[in-house]
Amino acid sequence: MAQHKENKLILGVDVGGSKIAAALSTTKGEILARGYNPTLAQSGPNAVIDNILMTIEEAISQGKVEAEQLSGIGIGAAGIIDSKSGKVILSPNLPGWQEVPLRDIIQQHFNIPTYLGNDANLAALGEWTFGLKKKVANLIYVTVSTGIGGGIIANGKLYTGASGAAGEIGHMTIDVNGPRCNCGNIGCWETLASGTALVREAVRRIAQGEQTFLVKLVDGDMSRIDAKIIFEAAQQGDKLAQELVSHLGFYLGVGLVNLVNIFNP
Repeated sequence: MAQHKENKLILGVDVGGSKIAAALSTTKGEILARGYNPTLAQSGPNAVIDNILMTIEEAISQGKVEAEQLSGIGIGAAGIIDSKSGKVILSPNLPGWQEVPLRDIIQQHFNIPTYLGNDANLAALGEWTFGLKKKVANLIYVTVSTGIGGGIIANGKLYTGASGAAGEIGHMTIDVNGPRCNCGNIGCWETLASGTALVREAVRRIAQGEQTFLVKLVDGDMSRIDAKIIFEAAQQGDKLAQELVSHLGFYLGVGLVNLVNIFNP
């Protein structure tokens, strides 16, 4: 690691509803090693925290460094985050996560300064800092995965709102007659245009008897259907998959138009 001795080492962690990713990097943004593991969100907070620790240790091991060499750990988690207290207040895609002191748990385990923020906010800040900073002062960063998240840069600063919960764009209502969201609302954007929504609709349509190449791609195991497989089937000409992707694109567009009209990024 001698070539990086003048560049401090940091570690970033993304805690999503379906997977956890960690990256060891320099403060200049050079990624040196990565770690990945499934979130297993349905197993509850303790199991997820164990997976976070394992993913961090995996990235450290892959980078051939010691934890003591890290200057800090940054964690981005889905949901409403209180960065000052270091707690996950509520996360619709992480069942059971209410007032979880994630920052302190990680900091005490590794004895390294740790920061916790909303995943989409930190993604927006990272993109602006390392990518678009010299080009734009206003942007909206949209994450589409298990749910839909957003980070807002306004006049060159991350906008988090009065209580730090700004940017929960996945929970704006798009269809008042739509599916119920994990947050309790009906017709949220992420119930119509996320990876989870895509898979849910595919499984529902197959259960109703619609013919699709998807069944063959997963050897009849519906639990193996994910967004990636649906897109692969669409590229191969599967009619149902193409319809589902088109439906997803339509609702993504509806939500994006709302954001453009509200924020004028």
